[in-house]
Amino acid sequence: QVQLVESGGALVQTGDSLRLSCLVSGRTSSIHRMGWFRQAPGKEREFVGTLRLIDGMTTYADSVKGRFTISGDNGKNTVYLQMNSLKPEDTAVYFCAAGVSWSTGVFAGEYMYWGQGTQVSVSS
Repeated sequence: QVQLVESGGALVQTGDSLRLSCLVSGRTSSIHRMGWFRQAPGKEREFVGTLRLIDGMTTYADSVKGRFTISGDNGKNTVYLQMNSLKPEDTAVYFCAAGVSWSTGVFAGEYMYWGQGTQVSVSS
């Protein structure tokens, strides 16, 4: 089993930066990929970005490319989502996810473990 705990969500203003953290515990050796997703009120959960652990390769949704960055700290068992130039449309609950399969990482169904989510609100 793998446990994920997100933190760092907050209410910020347009243009601000924010860093979310995802603490990973349990059978971490089984994880091949970490992902971030978000879900706004009344909308489906959508892909934000993913980090392939074996080589550090990242992939991002077009909506966040150039503004968001995913990174990991193996010593702290933590994955980060650095969000810059935030916009009101970034407002959502952000979820961290861990995958054990060798897949693209852009679909929610590819991930086996999920955190509880952290709220990010961006005011205009």
